[in-house]
Amino acid sequence: MRVGLLLLLCVLLPVAEAREAPLQVDGAVTVNALQARQLYEHGVLFIDVRAPREWGWGHVHGALHMALDGRFSDLAEASWPRSMPMVLYCDSEVCPDSAEAARRAVSWGYQQVYYFRTGYFAWQLLDFPQGKGQEGEMYAFILGAQPTAAGLTSPGLE
Repeated sequence: MRVGLLLLLCVLLPVAEAREAPLQVDGAVTVNALQARQLYEHGVLFIDVRAPREWGWGHVHGALHMALDGRFSDLAEASWPRSMPMVLYCDSEVCPDSAEAARRAVSWGYQQVYYFRTGYFAWQLLDFPQGKGQEGEMYAFILGAQPTAAGLTSPGLE
């Protein structure tokens, strides 16, 4: 009897925790993987809000890691330019963290928030540029200038 209950809990507990992310977030623009790639090509800042372990398994190349329950709250500080465009993502549409991150960013006054609902899994499926761990990752961010993802050049940053 106890073994049966334990097995039932092991099966139902993970299902109970998985929540689908909302389709949209007020004040943010929901983008799909192809639209996210266009933003990437234009040097828009990508912010991965997943836990460090998930970030280490793989992420959008050049993305800034700011876990939702960690460094993400740094964006509330006034020193971050509110006109800076940003793409916020986590794993997929069953990860509501990117929606919560978008909601917070909008509430902090950010004007160009892009909510990448399908997230890293969709990016990975399309074989778009990826990084793994910290290896080879660089990010150029100069306050007052357009952010530049790793591998992209920007005038004056050569």
